[in-house]
Amino acid sequence: MTLYMTAYIACEIYQGCNAHKCFAVVWVSADDLSLINQKLPKELILRIFSYLDVVSLCRCAQVSKAWNVLALDGSNWQRVNLFEFQTDIEGPVVANISKRCGGFLKALSLEGCKSVTDDALKVFAENCRNIEELNLDDCKSITDHTASSLSLYSKKLTILDLGSCTAISDQTLKSLSDGCPLLSQLNISWCDQISDNGIEALARGCKELKVLRCKGCVMLTDESLLHLGLHSPKLTVLNLQACVNISDDGMQHLARGCENLRLLCLSGCANLTDRTLISLSNHCHKLRTLEVSSCCQFSDSGFQALARTCSELRQMDLEECVLISDASLSHLAIGCPKLETLTLSHCELITDEGIRHIGTSACATEVLKVIELDNCPLITDASLEHLMGCHGLQRIELYDCQLITRAGIRRLQSQLPTVMVHAYFAPPTPPTSDGRQRPRYCRCCSIL
Repeated sequence: MTLYMTAYIACEIYQGCNAHKCFAVVWVSADDLSLINQKLPKELILRIFSYLDVVSLCRCAQVSKAWNVLALDGSNWQRVNLFEFQTDIEGPVVANISKRCGGFLKALSLEGCKSVTDDALKVFAENCRNIEELNLDDCKSITDHTASSLSLYSKKLTILDLGSCTAISDQTLKSLSDGCPLLSQLNISWCDQISDNGIEALARGCKELKVLRCKGCVMLTDESLLHLGLHSPKLTVLNLQACVNISDDGMQHLARGCENLRLLCLSGCANLTDRTLISLSNHCHKLRTLEVSSCCQFSDSGFQALARTCSELRQMDLEECVLISDASLSHLAIGCPKLETLTLSHCELITDEGIRHIGTSACATEVLKVIELDNCPLITDASLEHLMGCHGLQRIELYDCQLITRAGIRRLQSQLPTVMVHAYFAPPTPPTSDGRQRPRYCRCCSIL
């Protein structure tokens, strides 16, 4: 009986200057496999294996002794993502991978691997000194000791994700500032022990910092923003969602020093007022994405100033900015011709007139792709008619817009057949059995 084995064959098809990689699963006999090993040089087989994922490489390693050596060669393990195996990954696995990959490994994701400890990552750092990208998001067991190891051995580290690693403190940021000078992207979201001292050390030591995500770091204050403004001029992405202790004063320092900001998230920072928007309008003219959901003190005056100078804006989330009215939409329609995504959910002062400004703006015809109008109680089918000229519109959200009708939605879809409309229509309240109006209070309440 002929022995069959599974082999993964990758071939490159070159068309002009573009290379298209094609993978196929074929069945070959043992004799054919021997012929492949004889005809193809090891270098070519290694090149083929370099296109395979972790699972495929492990399967190839079981085909034969020759393929085991080639599949487990460190050059094939430059980028390793173990997210799909997170529940099975423990310290010894990480240690073994690091020893096998050695200096070849440049990117490793251990996202969600809650059993991985500081000791395993110390072995990893010692063996994989060329690591550039490391994802430790939700690795709950690691502490400041991991950052100490990275500081000693990972001098080429540029991207680090420590999101939801709740045991780390300011000492982690101090270690990174001392030993990882090339660090350009850092995520410390929901690390609630991080304070202004850690951010100061990070800003002073990591001069290449471009992306910083600090969602839910509730201990951060204006002092952190001051240091970022002073020492991080290259910052382009900053997420401060739910950093509830920052104020307009801190944002003024940040805007002055970080004029290259492209994406800024301030959602849930309820202390901020129009002064913040004015500071951004004065300094951050390259903004493309602004998320200010639940910044309930922002008003038309602030967005008027912002629209006057921030013409590069493409995405805006204004959910629950309850003070804005049609006037804000009028200013955005004039000043932001590249607007692609606009969220106005729970902006209860918005009417059909405001949507008319957006629907007839420079961005409307081809640029606008998504508009979210959930819980805007004053808009009617007239708003949908104003949006019929938005030929690039892909999605519109209309949940709990009680004045929108099914007929209005059908008319919109007849003009824009590819648009996705998400809406909800509550079922009518059934009448009482005797036809009379139900009393507001029960008999006991009436007595009281």
